[in-house]
Amino acid sequence: MKTLKEALAERISEDRLVRLTSDMVRIRSYSGIPAQETGVANYIKAFFDAAGIPCELKEVTDGRCNAIAVLDSGKPGRTLLFNEHMDTVEPNDMPDPFEPKIVDGQLYGRGTDDPKGMLACVMEAMLAIKETGALQQGKIVFTAVIDEEHNSIGTIDTLESGITADGAIIAEATNMEIQTCQRGLEWLEFRFIGKTVHGGFQRQGINAIAKAVDFINLVEEKLTPKINARTHPLLKESTINFAVIHGGTQPSTVAGECVLSLDRRFLPYEDYDTVLDEFRVLLDELAAKDPTFKCEMSVCRESVMKEGYVHLPMEIPPDHPLVTTLQEAFREASGEEAVMSFMPAWTDAGLLSAYGHIPTLIFGPGDGKFAHSNEEHIAVGDLTKAALIYALTAAGFCHS
Repeated sequence: MKTLKEALAERISEDRLVRLTSDMVRIRSYSGIPAQETGVANYIKAFFDAAGIPCELKEVTDGRCNAIAVLDSGKPGRTLLFNEHMDTVEPNDMPDPFEPKIVDGQLYGRGTDDPKGMLACVMEAMLAIKETGALQQGKIVFTAVIDEEHNSIGTIDTLESGITADGAIIAEATNMEIQTCQRGLEWLEFRFIGKTVHGGFQRQGINAIAKAVDFINLVEEKLTPKINARTHPLLKESTINFAVIHGGTQPSTVAGECVLSLDRRFLPYEDYDTVLDEFRVLLDELAAKDPTFKCEMSVCRESVMKEGYVHLPMEIPPDHPLVTTLQEAFREASGEEAVMSFMPAWTDAGLLSAYGHIPTLIFGPGDGKFAHSNEEHIAVGDLTKAALIYALTAAGFCHS
């Protein structure tokens, strides 16, 4: 009698995984494309319709649709949510970005590593589970969402639609490492306001660049050491990065305005409001000492999410059943122990965990360092391996 692993492995097709990934790569889904991700959503729905797995499209905004597929055993058990986005970054100057090709076992094309290879793996895993009858209890929900590369309105919409689960896997490129946490993220803008005058009368002006320097120096003196002292077993550190600064107009003019943007990454135990308040305290301190100091602090436009949402951190306990089930599935599929790590970027895992209260982890084939690059690619063999691991994890986790 075949084992579950053998039955699933027989149904998982490398050729189909390459075809699914390649077909979706050819469907452009970057910003500026009309109804940006809906072409991919239609493709996903057609796949599940042919497989006899219920799938619906839900318009989120401007013709842009999420695709939601559900495989239900009809028996009580856990619900596992797979979540992955359909949008990609722009092609930029990548050669032939929408003509997938295999070179030395690597599938090249825009979206192969982020996110279309992962979409294909989840689709293939659900097909294998359906064909083998491996889902004995519970159900699997797959949300293919819009807009993760920008404001995450696709995942927010799924949460506001009432979708919930006992555990969730964000299918992102982790180099097959199980990522159990990620930092929170905020991009902040500080607009220092001075007084513009001719350089020959500089004492009559207020130099906004100098005020920005005062702020940076105070941050480095008082806040940066505190931030650097905050540690985490996997995430290691809390961080702050002075990212962009613009000020002044020409050498003979006192700068009347200077704008500083910074990146703040914070740990799961750090509170978002406190993170912002730490900067406000320093601004208040400078204003109290210097009556000419004026600064307006805000969230960068690119970082603003839907009202009520921010980029919060995520962490799942290492002994959570979803983590241990995935570890066992990895061991069974590969004969090796999975590496436990963290996500260095921000993903929609923060939304599922913080706002959906769904224990969430991040796992997938591909290497994140190739995402968004001109050499974006994914190992063909990893697609097959990941699809099997997803299938084993889903069957095991939902059976409770």
